[in-house]
Amino acid sequence: MANVSHHAGDISGHPDASEMRARYDRVLGGRDVALVDGPVFLLGLYCAVSPWILHYTSSQPALATHNLIMGIAIALLALGFTVTPERMYGLSWAICAMGAWLVISPWIVGTSPDTGVVVNSIIMGALAVVLGAVCVLTTTRDSGR
Repeated sequence: MANVSHHAGDISGHPDASEMRARYDRVLGGRDVALVDGPVFLLGLYCAVSPWILHYTSSQPALATHNLIMGIAIALLALGFTVTPERMYGLSWAICAMGAWLVISPWIVGTSPDTGVVVNSIIMGALAVVLGAVCVLTTTRDSGR
C-alpha cells in the first residue's frame, strides 16, 4: 500500500505555491472597493423605496417614479460592481453624477417639494457622491499596482 499520509500545515514547499499566490493576488486585486458595494446597494434600495417610506407618492408622483428608477439603477450598478468589478469600476463616476442629480432633482422633477423631500434627496445624493468618490479613488489607487 502506498504512503498517502497528508500533513496539515505549511504548503510553502508545494511546487505550485508561487503560482497559487500570484493567482490569489490577481483574483483579489482591486477588491478594496468591495466594502463599498454593500452600502451603494443599500443606498439604491433606500432611494427606490424612499417615496413610500416618507409618504410622498401622492404629493410628488413624478419624483416618486424618478427615485424608484434612480434607486434601481444605483442598486444594479452595485450588483455589477460585485459580479464583475474589473469591468464595472469605470462606472464609479456614474454614481457621483447620479448623486449630484439626486441633490437637484426635487426642484427639477418635483413640484414644490416640501422640506422632508428636499432633505431626503440631498442626503441620498451626498451619500451617492461620497460612495462613488470612494469607489473611484480606490479604483485609481489599485490600478497603479
